[in-house]
Amino acid sequence: METKPTNFIIWSIVLVTLNLFYIGCSENPQEKVGYGQLNIQLTDAPFPHHLVSEVNITIFKVDARYKEDSGKGEQIMAKDQVDNFVILMTEEIPINLLEFTNGITKPLVNTEVMAGYYDMIRVFVAGVKVVLTDGTVFNLEVPNGIHTGINVAVTPGLRIKDGLTADLLLDFDLKSSFVPKYNSRNLDSITGFNFNPEIKASNRTTSGPLMGVITENRNGVQVGVREAKISVYAADTIHASTSSDVGGSYMMMGLEASNYTLKIEKEGFRTTSTQEVIINPANITVKDLELGSE
Repeated sequence: METKPTNFIIWSIVLVTLNLFYIGCSENPQEKVGYGQLNIQLTDAPFPHHLVSEVNITIFKVDARYKEDSGKGEQIMAKDQVDNFVILMTEEIPINLLEFTNGITKPLVNTEVMAGYYDMIRVFVAGVKVVLTDGTVFNLEVPNGIHTGINVAVTPGLRIKDGLTADLLLDFDLKSSFVPKYNSRNLDSITGFNFNPEIKASNRTTSGPLMGVITENRNGVQVGVREAKISVYAADTIHASTSSDVGGSYMMMGLEASNYTLKIEKEGFRTTSTQEVIINPANITVKDLELGSE
């Protein structure tokens, strides 16, 4: 029997990092495209661990849509290719997303990939389960079944070229993907969650991570603030959000190079906004902030 959970907020969590490495090519024109090495790793952003003990999924397949070769735009079939999708991995990998935070990653794929142009990644998941610290378990259905895959558009598309490395980041937004039934934030009235996966792709050569520490001044000593909400705005639209961990640290990856507004919120503290946060491509931006008491 499920017990009644209490006061629970879910933030964004999962980031999937794909590193694509081109190896080389031969003299034969049909083989000139060549194959590169594809490594896929998984991580997530900070999460309220004292309320949630596990967020489990099983990734059992990953593929990518191949459009053309890297040079002449010719349609060349890749090995293991079905309907223009290159199969990258078909191994069952159970993952507790909460084990990978603040840049810690888990390898998912290490395989050759055909040099060329890719405009979509599909992630196939099963066994979706949320476990609260009070023992309540929610087993969730995957929309459209487990064999459809979660489509993640890569815009603009990712082109793998001779001798170059391309990195693609997949950001799995758990707050948007796990919607409480009855649209309530009070877990005393929630009977489960609807799983509506939302994943955003960003090119790591044109984006960068934002990280820092949120602190408060406690009797002259800087102390980390746990579970402060950090939101990044582009114009007046929220672009990404996360929460600080037990030591006040936070990290958001895959922010497109641009100027942003950073907003920090925590109950019992004054809201802090920083009007200028500049994200540079392929560089880490560090922004530490102090919250003042109300």
